[in-house]
Amino acid sequence: MSDESNLLGDYVRARRELVTPEQVGIPVLGVRRVPGLRREEVAMLAGISADYYLRLEQGRDRNPSAQVLESLARVLRLDDDATAYLLRLGAGKPRRRRRRSRKETVPPGIAKLVATLPLPAYVEDRYFDVLVANALATALSPRLAAGGNRLRDVFLDPAEQALHPDWEDAAAGMVAGFRQSVGTDTDDPRFIELVGELSLASPLFSRLWARHDVEACEGTPKRLDHPQVGDLWLNRERLGISGAAGLMLVIHHPDPDSDNADKLALLALATRTPTAPRDTHAHDRTGLGASPPADR
Repeated sequence: MSDESNLLGDYVRARRELVTPEQVGIPVLGVRRVPGLRREEVAMLAGISADYYLRLEQGRDRNPSAQVLESLARVLRLDDDATAYLLRLGAGKPRRRRRRSRKETVPPGIAKLVATLPLPAYVEDRYFDVLVANALATALSPRLAAGGNRLRDVFLDPAEQALHPDWEDAAAGMVAGFRQSVGTDTDDPRFIELVGELSLASPLFSRLWARHDVEACEGTPKRLDHPQVGDLWLNRERLGISGAAGLMLVIHHPDPDSDNADKLALLALATRTPTAPRDTHAHDRTGLGASPPADR
């Protein structure tokens, strides 16, 4: 895992190595010994000195201007989400003592809402830990249950991987979303534990983490290969929970009047708990029951 004290330098170095000379109009002459762009090439294209860029990358200068960061974002071909992330890194943060992980609490009203929604729904924190989930979410994936972690499951659980036909793409998007979600808050023991575990257990995670990709987790269609209903496309929405910083309500829903809606309805039927038949002969406490037989 990279040195958390030099997040900015680690980030620009990783992104520099992903940009080819051809992408920025630099002719390639002979054999290049470094992946991507050289430091001096980035500096030249960004309009800063090579020495200043070297100090930024090595963490010896931690207060670049917004103008410098935006120039670097342009050279490194960052999109809006990645540029915003770079600006957050450049803003810096005061050093603080490593804190203990704090257990997140789902507001009771949100927990009740999740339980009663007729769609797969769950609440996750910024580390993709699942805090509460309804029965239909767990029917969609048994790993979507309180106590699970979506990041760990997608990299370490073969059953979860089988659920995603485009597993490696899904994993890459999840890593980019995780980095966006955590941002500069890398001194939390939960973050350190999770990234350390996955870096050791999954070569794919290590490769993806080293890219420093950043992507906002937004609503998007998701394709699943479900063992009970087959190919299933659902829209995923992630909604921030008011008064609970870092918690997201995640809801999956199909397009109306589609085969996917029919498949989800079948899955919902399988999750319902049978209820006892109503006793039609019980005493009617409302006084609105059937009229007594007429006098003969």
